[in-house]
Amino acid sequence: MSDPGGGARYVAIITDGNGRWAQARDLPVAEGHKAGADVVKARLRDAAELGVRELTVYSFSTENWSRSAEEVTALMRMFSQRILSETPELEAEGVRMRFIGRRDRVAPALLEQMDWAEAKTAHNDRITLFVAFNYGGRAEIVDAAARFEGGTEEDFRRLLYAPDMHDPDLVIRTSGEQRMSNFLLWQSAYSELVFRDELWPDYSREAFRATLDAFAARTRRFGGR
Repeated sequence: MSDPGGGARYVAIITDGNGRWAQARDLPVAEGHKAGADVVKARLRDAAELGVRELTVYSFSTENWSRSAEEVTALMRMFSQRILSETPELEAEGVRMRFIGRRDRVAPALLEQMDWAEAKTAHNDRITLFVAFNYGGRAEIVDAAARFEGGTEEDFRRLLYAPDMHDPDLVIRTSGEQRMSNFLLWQSAYSELVFRDELWPDYSREAFRATLDAFAARTRRFGGR
């Protein structure tokens, strides 16, 4: 029998499909993002119960700025509202929050809220939620390379946005798409990948548990035999 969490202690998710979920219901895309944010919160709680120690979610990529100004504005507003309303609750539940990504182009007020959420939850150790916001895997590598003066892979790793983040055991992508979309390119070198057909707002606890069980059934060799 697999242990709680299916052995996956460090999990990352490409939360794809909010827009298509809303479109299928003739709803504004903002409603899809709202539903998706609700599911992030629910699956975070599931992850903590199932023994996951770190959960990283792809919230907003460096490429997402190319979306319509209306959608970007709505996302930023929702992101701010969620930080303010949910941080005290997450703090009480033992969640440590971290934000990874570039800080340019992000409004100063939102940056202050992100810093506040990190400080308020810094003492927690039940589970760490890494939120990839204004994040791109290539951008992270370029930013680290600009400061790298030579050395080992571990020396380079220390220059990444969150050097304390463990490499994900498992990377999940919802919505039926099968690509990495510039997510954790350095950290996921040996991650197991699971692609699910559900749109992110439909990704249930049962689907999450099935994904963790699929991971548990695999044998990881890390290049060996």
